[in-house]
Amino acid sequence: MTDYVTFTSAGHLFGLPIKHVQDVFPLANVTRVPLAGREIAGVLNLRGRIVTVINLANRLQLGAPRDASAQMVIGIECGAESFGIPVDRLGDVLSLADRDREPAPINLDRTLDAAASWVFRLDEKILIALDADRMLDFGKSRSSATP
Repeated sequence: MTDYVTFTSAGHLFGLPIKHVQDVFPLANVTRVPLAGREIAGVLNLRGRIVTVINLANRLQLGAPRDASAQMVIGIECGAESFGIPVDRLGDVLSLADRDREPAPINLDRTLDAAASWVFRLDEKILIALDADRMLDFGKSRSSATP
C-alpha cells in the first residue's frame, strides 16, 4: 500500500506519494522571477525557506487551471530544493494497493508520461500517480534551451 495526496490540475486527477509531500498551504505572495520559463510561476517565502513555485499545467502542457483564484499549494522537497505545486483542488489522501497500479497507457501524452509513474483506475476516474523527481527534473529543458 502507498498513500497518495490527490489533487486536480487543469481537469486531471493526480496523486503524489505522501512521502514527498512536506506542506500544504494557500497560494499567496508569489514573486515573479524575471526571464524564468513558463514552468516557473515564481518564488515565495515559506517560514524562512525560499520555495520555487512550479506551474504544473505549463510544465505538463495541460492547459490553463480551471480555478486559478482558489489554489492551494503542495510543498515538496527534491534534493536540497523546495518546490510548491499549485493545484486547482486538493483531494483526499488515498491508500492504494501497489498491485492495483498499472503502467501509463500508451496513448498518454509524452510530456505527461515523462512525469507519471503509474495510473490507477478509480471508479469512473483515472488517477495519474506522479513521480516527484521526474516531474521536477529540469535538466532536459535547460540543456535543450542552450544552443
